[in-house]
Amino acid sequence: ESFGMLCAEAEMGMSDSSDGLMELPSDAPLGKDIREYLQLNDTVIEVDLTPNRADCLSINGLAREVGTLNKEDVIEQEIAEVTAVIDDTVAVTLSAVDACPKYVGRVIKGVNVQAQTPLWMVEKLRRSDIRSIDPIVDVTNFVLLEMGQPMHAFDLVKLDGGINVRMAKSGEALTLLGGQEVKLNDDTLVIADQSKALAIAGIMGGEFSGVTSDTQDIFLELAYFNPIAIAGKARNYGLHTDSSHRFERGVDYNLHAKAAQRATQLILDICGGQAGPVVQAIEESAMPKPAKVTLRAARVKQVLALELPASDIEEMLTRLGMTVSNIEGGWSVDVPSYRFDIAIESDLIEEIARIYGYNLLPVNTPQAALELAVQPEVNTAIQTIKHFWVDRGYQEAITYSFVDPKTQKLVDPAVDGLELANPISADMSVMRSTLWVGLIKAAEHNLNRQQDTVRLFETGLRFIPTEGELDQHQVISGLICGSRLVKGWSNGVDKVDFFDLKGDVEAMLALGGGADIRFEVGSHPALHPGQCAAIFKGDKKIGLMGALHPELQKKLGIKTQLYVYEVLLADVREGVIPEFSLVSKFPAVSRDLAFIVEESVQWAQVEDIIQKQAGDKLSQVTLFDVYRGQGIENGRKSLALGLTWQDPSRTLNDEEITSWVDNVVTALTEGLAAQLRG
Repeated sequence: ESFGMLCAEAEMGMSDSSDGLMELPSDAPLGKDIREYLQLNDTVIEVDLTPNRADCLSINGLAREVGTLNKEDVIEQEIAEVTAVIDDTVAVTLSAVDACPKYVGRVIKGVNVQAQTPLWMVEKLRRSDIRSIDPIVDVTNFVLLEMGQPMHAFDLVKLDGGINVRMAKSGEALTLLGGQEVKLNDDTLVIADQSKALAIAGIMGGEFSGVTSDTQDIFLELAYFNPIAIAGKARNYGLHTDSSHRFERGVDYNLHAKAAQRATQLILDICGGQAGPVVQAIEESAMPKPAKVTLRAARVKQVLALELPASDIEEMLTRLGMTVSNIEGGWSVDVPSYRFDIAIESDLIEEIARIYGYNLLPVNTPQAALELAVQPEVNTAIQTIKHFWVDRGYQEAITYSFVDPKTQKLVDPAVDGLELANPISADMSVMRSTLWVGLIKAAEHNLNRQQDTVRLFETGLRFIPTEGELDQHQVISGLICGSRLVKGWSNGVDKVDFFDLKGDVEAMLALGGGADIRFEVGSHPALHPGQCAAIFKGDKKIGLMGALHPELQKKLGIKTQLYVYEVLLADVREGVIPEFSLVSKFPAVSRDLAFIVEESVQWAQVEDIIQKQAGDKLSQVTLFDVYRGQGIENGRKSLALGLTWQDPSRTLNDEEITSWVDNVVTALTEGLAAQLRG
């Protein structure tokens, strides 16, 4: 009767699948518990690392970290130098030193690739989710896990001359290990010989030059690759390897010699053979420079709200493998080559907090001496302006500062928008030069969802590139379309027009007193040429408003007429202190006049002449009718206006009024060819 059975690895839960029965070495002791023999009573710990901690992607790195956190001494791995017994070498050329400034290699001849990888190594690889392939590959994978140094072995006889580390030629073909054939991009670093690419540097070797069961001589490769040169390249070819995972995060640039000796000794112990000298090609000017960081004791206290003894800080940093020197007010710290993530003072403070324990840091309520900024009395608060628009039925919108370049060009063709270096998407790739772009898109979104009436406003920055600089202006913009009044049986169905928006803008500008504000005929590619006004404050142009150009609306696919405005917010906020004036107890005198003028004459021109000619007692001028039709020639129009005079100290007489009226009539007749109607 038998109480045993022959098992495959999968049946024992040692792998997901297996091909045939599990074979043990010939010297495996009969009768020994398989769990004890294979050391299966073990614990597998999965470690999830943030991208900055590539130094912990190895057993040695994790040991350093555990020792530091637990104040335990870490036993340094003793690796003896393997003396070269043959003189064979391979010449190495660095043709892309920015991407690969250091390359180390060693020839090992007479290896037996068909030798059996020791069970202990196979088991350690298996528990790290790495499949045993052959002793050469197993050793390179083992050293990768143990020390964190990726390496690769080439079949020496398949190399055509020396090694050349260069950039790939565009479209260059390479068949990778596993049979995948790729067309290389010219931004991909490759390991090549004198005639062809052999491997994608730092990612995966090629099938042609890889080690096979017939291989007898190998060339062992180790290198330092700039993380920038490797980052993202594996994904470009649909790959992700243990090597690329490490190289794109950063590998210790002082580890190569030690890792080469470790791998050589393991290969000789398992496969036999003879080792040649270690060869190295290096471009010192392109190598990373050891980081030296100044740490201030006062800054540590300020950031952590904790005053640690200097000896404790020095001990923590020393346990982290750093060299600490005392300087006035703090320390000068030399960072080890395996800590790519430490470059500035804040990085060191973070390490101190981590080692000390985040949970042990004191929780203090932040305190700050705040002084209220003095606000000029004449300035209108932004919230007041926003409430003004809300009270008029508008809704505040917040749109992205980066917009679709095509829409931006349609709305503001005179400005070349600033392009983003790393946009979220192609339709959000330039900075807006006007808030209209976002508001128009928001209006379109609502109109497409049966919202017939839209009233929006927004405050924000617009960005205008000017002679290599970027002008940023805080503006307030708005948009209206649809019905003038809310739906109701007693309300009409009139649509909003230019004057609805103009009235709202005038009311907003009046919040600051409305001093010296005027509207003149304006122009903008996005606005209707007959319904566009430039807004002035004194002699300064502060904004624009008008109806969206029909051609632009057609290109945008918007059928409802939109009206927009945009004004510099600082000029809206800036006001004047009201001055007290007596209300006159003397009667006002009014005169109504009507003039026929050319169609091209603007009311602003008429008003300007009246203000200059009607005397200093003029208190009000009003345009109350514009008439075109019967009795008026084509190309002309009739303007009816009212003039009011008043003096706070006396009653004005007819002679004065007549004189001022005559002055106005004469000035309008001579200046604008106006004709007084009878």
